[in-house]
Amino acid sequence: MRAIGYQQSRAADDPLALVDIELPDPSPQPGDLLVRVEAIAVNPVDSKIRRRDAPTDGSWRVLGWDAAGTVQAIGAAVTAFAPGDQVWYAGALNRPGCNSELQLVDARLASRRPAMLKAPAAAALPLTAITAWELLFDRLRLSQGPEAHRGEALLVIGAAGGVGSILVQLALQLTGQTVVATASRPESRAWLQELGVQHLINHHQPLAPQLEAIGIPQVQRAVSLTHTDQHFNQLVEVLAPQGALALIDDPEPTAINVLALKRKSLSLHWELMFTRSLFETADMAAQGQLLERVAELVEAGRLRTTLQQVLSPINAANLRLAHQRIESNSTLGKLVLTGWG
Repeated sequence: MRAIGYQQSRAADDPLALVDIELPDPSPQPGDLLVRVEAIAVNPVDSKIRRRDAPTDGSWRVLGWDAAGTVQAIGAAVTAFAPGDQVWYAGALNRPGCNSELQLVDARLASRRPAMLKAPAAAALPLTAITAWELLFDRLRLSQGPEAHRGEALLVIGAAGGVGSILVQLALQLTGQTVVATASRPESRAWLQELGVQHLINHHQPLAPQLEAIGIPQVQRAVSLTHTDQHFNQLVEVLAPQGALALIDDPEPTAINVLALKRKSLSLHWELMFTRSLFETADMAAQGQLLERVAELVEAGRLRTTLQQVLSPINAANLRLAHQRIESNSTLGKLVLTGWG
């Protein structure tokens, strides 16, 4: 099968950073789906791992954790899927990724994708939807319903990226809280307004006076999706007593003074969507189940794909270009590659 891999950590514009290769076709284990990959999305985690984690034994590493495809075969223990099913999933860090024509994925991590979405639009959602869902409903433990958390406010730092673009939709659609999002560029603000966000502030300017200006002096919860080390002290300032802060990025440890949370009895929550698959937790199937729920919301017209850029075909040259764009920290929504040419 065709695949894209790397053996050394190199800059994204280096021809050897990601290379077109041929690998043996994989065979499913009892709990696996064998999926023919039709479209893949690129996330910051792909770039981080490529830059930091090279194979030491001369083997090829295949990245990619966002895919839409069609089931080719199933393992002996799989009962919920059949060959021909169109699926979406984010996969696991400790298995080869979706930058290949065929991929094995644990059936518990996948669901049938929305019938109304073509493969590129579907591939844009799994990893970020899982991350956003877990941030809101597992880490921050928000309740769902039109009146849930009415009168409370959620602040989302860096909301125009992949995770933020679906998180604001989930928060607006499934809770009653007010959503305040940060964006610094006109195109980012326009994108978030298109997604339904009414309250926008600029994360390059002091947060407290901007919140005051829109009549929300304090927020009960904050989600920081990028540059948390730059915003941490301001987030502590604007969070209400007994509030909660959730984050997904990797801030400098010296920039996060957890003692600053004590006076307000603030709680800190970290989200990594790979935790369930890495540790094969008892609730690992929750990821496939929440993707089923997301698919239902898409089909009901309550959520939209966050697809913004498409590159074709899926090959090393286009994947290197996608990594460069991700590393620019200026992409809106999601960037997807489709078709093997």
